[in-house]
Amino acid sequence: MAKGGGSRGAPRKGRKDAAPRRLGGASAKPAKPKSAKPPQRRAPQPSPQAPDAPALELPTSFVLGAVPGATPGKWIDTWRERMPHVELDLRPLAAADQRAELAGGALDAAIVRLPIERDGLHVIPLYDEVAVVVVSKDSHLTAADELELSDLAGEIVITPADDVLGLEIPDAVAPAFAPPATTEEAIATVAAGVGAVIVPMSLARLHRRRDAASIPLRDGPISSVALAWPADRTTPLVEAFVGIVRGRTANSSRA
Repeated sequence: MAKGGGSRGAPRKGRKDAAPRRLGGASAKPAKPKSAKPPQRRAPQPSPQAPDAPALELPTSFVLGAVPGATPGKWIDTWRERMPHVELDLRPLAAADQRAELAGGALDAAIVRLPIERDGLHVIPLYDEVAVVVVSKDSHLTAADELELSDLAGEIVITPADDVLGLEIPDAVAPAFAPPATTEEAIATVAAGVGAVIVPMSLARLHRRRDAASIPLRDGPISSVALAWPADRTTPLVEAFVGIVRGRTANSSRA
């Protein structure tokens, strides 16, 4: 009898039981868990577009009124350098009409002569002008470098209809003819040798003539010139011109 013999069905020493098999003979694999699909989000629908707002039209011009004798040339030159895209329209303005023209809305601002009714206006004084006596070049009054009101006693003093000084000289002689309509006409009259006229220096320069002379009036009235504009129409363009008049640089603030 063979050594170590036994029944064939007995398990061999050291053999482990075989793992159970599934039908079909394949070994089982763990099933992969199904990943949950994230909930689908609907793309946001575009909201209905609002109608386009009308484009704002920026002003292309700035209208500045100026009374006779005003000299805004240096301010206008600065404006053209800083604001080349905005035309400055300079319009002559009679002193008698300055308040009505500003109220009428045709002007953005104006260089005016004081006094002016300030209700509803912003007013910035600019400079003062002395008065001068304009006479014929051959008048005896030209012998003096300066005159006083007392020197005009007995002289014919002409007051034009567009007078801006409102000066009365009790000892002066009133002319026998109707007042000239304008300062220019009055100066032409005195240049012909008739009387004298008292005006701000700038008006004497504006209507300068070779046959007329201007003499400073030491105790004469002062004529003040100012910049004025409607208080309810302080636009960015007005603020820009105010800055130029006040001497602000292009980069300075309003403070």
